[in-house]
Amino acid sequence: MSDSTLSTAPRPSWVQLPQRQPPPALLDFLAGRFPRIGREIWRQRILEGKVLDQAGHPLSLDSPYRGGTRIQYFREVELEARVPFDEEILLQTDDLLVADKPHFLPVVPGGRYVNECLLYRLIQHTGNEDLTPIHRLDLDTAGLVLFSTRRETRGAYGNLLQRGEIRRTYLAVGRSLGGGAPARQRWRIESRIEPADPWFLSRSLAQGTVNAVTEIELLDWRAESASGLFRLRPQTGKNHQLRLHMADSGFPILNDTFYPHLQPEEARSYERPLQLLAQRLEFTDPLTGRAMKLSSQRKLALG
Repeated sequence: MSDSTLSTAPRPSWVQLPQRQPPPALLDFLAGRFPRIGREIWRQRILEGKVLDQAGHPLSLDSPYRGGTRIQYFREVELEARVPFDEEILLQTDDLLVADKPHFLPVVPGGRYVNECLLYRLIQHTGNEDLTPIHRLDLDTAGLVLFSTRRETRGAYGNLLQRGEIRRTYLAVGRSLGGGAPARQRWRIESRIEPADPWFLSRSLAQGTVNAVTEIELLDWRAESASGLFRLRPQTGKNHQLRLHMADSGFPILNDTFYPHLQPEEARSYERPLQLLAQRLEFTDPLTGRAMKLSSQRKLALG
């Protein structure tokens, strides 16, 4: 792989070294922590000075493993293709930026996506290297994402999310597993969501301490396609929460390739986006006291 074919992230990613006894070799840890990258690629990155300690100094194959510290590296992928959909900036102030994200574009680098992410596109557009997302959406989900534009005020907006003071409303198109309409207009799903296998999936459990709550409302129903338009209001923010809770309800989101059953990678298609939209954000600006109500301009396809 030549450097001319590589897409390299402009910002480093970080990984925490957990306490291990006895401490492993640094290469062994990285190869085990990121098995999809491959041991030989990690070895080459270390030899080329692309794996750094907390202070930004290159590490070597013989560098000691220091549990509790962080190391940094730059994500790389070969021949990264552009995601052929554009974001839109809906609001930009001295402290905030709100973007309307298209389907298929991740918010931050991950997996095979390095420079093709919402964050780096916005940095390139605005020239603001301090941009940081306050929350995130799955790459399959379209809609509103809130960014901090200044380090000095970032904590004030991050605290809103931590305290549950950002009210989020989603729209989704769900298709009935049984062919019939919901028996209720409104309902509430409570479950425990935990990591699943493979690593990128989650699972929803009816038993155990509840950590995920979603309020669901049916807005429109089409009997001919056994599908409906739903309004979703998550009260928590677990991984894939809305996708799991719609599947739990018997109305998995249209074009979902993860739930209720994992489908092969080729099932994901630009022609069949996941019909899930982060449609609205509401909060009181902690700096100005202004009531903020922001809405996505994107639409879902209810057949």
